[in-house]
Amino acid sequence: MFREMTRIKKKIPPEECVRILKQELRGVLSVTGDDGYPYGMPLNHYYNEDDGKIYFHSGRQGHKIDAMRRDAKASFCVMDKGYRDEGEWALNIKSVIIFGHLEEINDTDVIIEMSRRLSRKFTDDEEYIEDEIRKFGKQTFMFALVPEHISGKLVKES
Repeated sequence: MFREMTRIKKKIPPEECVRILKQELRGVLSVTGDDGYPYGMPLNHYYNEDDGKIYFHSGRQGHKIDAMRRDAKASFCVMDKGYRDEGEWALNIKSVIIFGHLEEINDTDVIIEMSRRLSRKFTDDEEYIEDEIRKFGKQTFMFALVPEHISGKLVKES
């Protein structure tokens, strides 16, 4: 169902895809928006190795929520910061693309735990995290991308 990568020599292994998903702070989630137009938005995320899902938090309403409720299919793209080989101007970038479907998370315990984990990607201030969860945890809307296909590749910008 999902296409194989054309430039197979550029493919990165699954464990490298996981490292990028865990390490990088943001990616672009794409859904089918209004009137069938693609709608992509940058979002921070948490990749949970325990269940393989990618978790996002959001407001309870808006274009993204309407789109995901209309059609749960989505893709998510994450890129690393890249590196340059010595003496070269070209940037080498690793990217991961996930195809899957979105699901709303309604279990309050899961919402709070994934909110903690997501927050820890940005700060180690546990007092701040717990204060935010006390204030906003029960109001947090969370959804997850359930992967159906994951691929990654290394691209050299030359």
